[in-house]
Amino acid sequence: MNSNFTTIGVGSPIIDIIAPVEESFITQINAEKGGMVLVDEDALKSLLKKITGKTTKAPGGSAGNTLFALARMGNNARFLGKTGNCADGNFYRNHFDSLGGHTSSFKVGNVINGQCLSLITPDGERTLRTHLGAAMSLGKEEISATDFEGCDHAHIEGYLLFNEELILHILKSAKEANCTVSLDLASFEVVQAGGSLLKEILQEYVDIVFANEAEAAAFTGLNDDYQKMAKLLAKHCDIAVVKMGSNGVCVANRDETILIDAVPVDKVVDTTGAGDLWAAGFLHGWSRNYNLAQSAKAGAILGAAVVQTQGSVLTEEVWNHCLLEIEMALFQESPTL
Repeated sequence: MNSNFTTIGVGSPIIDIIAPVEESFITQINAEKGGMVLVDEDALKSLLKKITGKTTKAPGGSAGNTLFALARMGNNARFLGKTGNCADGNFYRNHFDSLGGHTSSFKVGNVINGQCLSLITPDGERTLRTHLGAAMSLGKEEISATDFEGCDHAHIEGYLLFNEELILHILKSAKEANCTVSLDLASFEVVQAGGSLLKEILQEYVDIVFANEAEAAAFTGLNDDYQKMAKLLAKHCDIAVVKMGSNGVCVANRDETILIDAVPVDKVVDTTGAGDLWAAGFLHGWSRNYNLAQSAKAGAILGAAVVQTQGSVLTEEVWNHCLLEIEMALFQESPTL
């Protein structure tokens, strides 16, 4: 790998508020379990008042989680997004800087930083309610190909599909700067909202797409046949990843389809950030020119680690263990299906 290989994440710099709740709480607020819904500041405050247990805060956001992990693994990482002009915004930027990330691409808004309430049920599933705050005020006039200069790859979170004009401008700017592009589909609501635009984006701009089983099903109209889902997605872009939780992951390109087993875990505590860190592991390997199987194994290692902790921030001890496992995985092979 070129030691100067740089990945820029594009998305909403969000502060995660992790809240363990009972299943009945999800029913009480009429939420669809496992999904993500955008809410305004008042609605988020109202939900927070209903939570009786302890909550914890951590820097998050889909692309943010991926880029924080890449930076922590020693990759050159930047982040393009709009933080708030507040304590949370300062915390977010400073934390990225402390991990070795480059903060020059952050924009700073005049309102509070975005927040995401992550409701964690006893089975570890997370249901999200997000107030975008300053992130929502990011406009296309603030972004140009200049933001992507010096970068080799742009990793974009699917939530930006809610703003068609903005995501198209971002994609065009990234390609103008000769970046390859990966897109994380983020949630099945994003896929449903994206419609025909999503197909156009995958075909015209995206090199790698990341999807979980619900997102892949929403896009393809298939159920349970994950290999076929991956193959259909791979018809639209170079590499398609379908993550299947404890059943592993299916990765396809135009030439091959591979199945990688999930790394076994003792107990799923919280799925927050699982897909984001999986993508970080994959991009860590892929950017070093390792094959699909090796890169997917690196993703599986990080994905397994994060579901065993609350939130998306892993301890130093866990990180060091993951890095050793990833180093070993990047020298192993896996068969083609």
